[in-house]
Amino acid sequence: MDDTPTPPAEKKRILTGDRPTGRLHLGHYVGSLKSRVELQHSYDTTLIVADLHMLTTKPSREAIEQISENARGLVLDYLAAGIDPNITTIYLQSAVRETYELNLILEMLITVNRLTRVPSIKDMARAANLSDEEMPFGLLGYPVLQAADICYPGRTSFRSARTTSPMLKSPGKSPGASTSFMAKCSRYRTC
Repeated sequence: MDDTPTPPAEKKRILTGDRPTGRLHLGHYVGSLKSRVELQHSYDTTLIVADLHMLTTKPSREAIEQISENARGLVLDYLAAGIDPNITTIYLQSAVRETYELNLILEMLITVNRLTRVPSIKDMARAANLSDEEMPFGLLGYPVLQAADICYPGRTSFRSARTTSPMLKSPGKSPGASTSFMAKCSRYRTC
């Protein structure tokens, strides 16, 4: 009989976050923070303060000047809601150099045509009061940056936004075929 102890099962991981556009409110708590507080005890949880994503729809000088204050406020709101920094990783997206590097690599694997077919990009532009002519490249590449966020920490679970799902699994060139963006980037051993 083997007396070797069985190693504990590895926790599944969750990756989610918020753009630092201002203070969180009751809707954030009911919509996501409450469940994050509960899930942090059973999952390896990472929260991104997604300042690079914020730039995609709020690239004005005023918005950029508020990033630091808003990011600090966001983390304080997380802590006030019950997020425990001893068991949950919280990081500022722009502070992780590998996010930029992986985003650049993934951008080389995707076509502009495919990005323009992501259903929610134009909705996001409209919500930000941006016309097609004013849409920054960063907004078009928003789903690619999300894929970099997911690939970099190697998360096994994530809160899927409407903009992420079409990128992670979208129709291939032939009927019935499916091309997984995650599988494509893992071929390059970047994920």
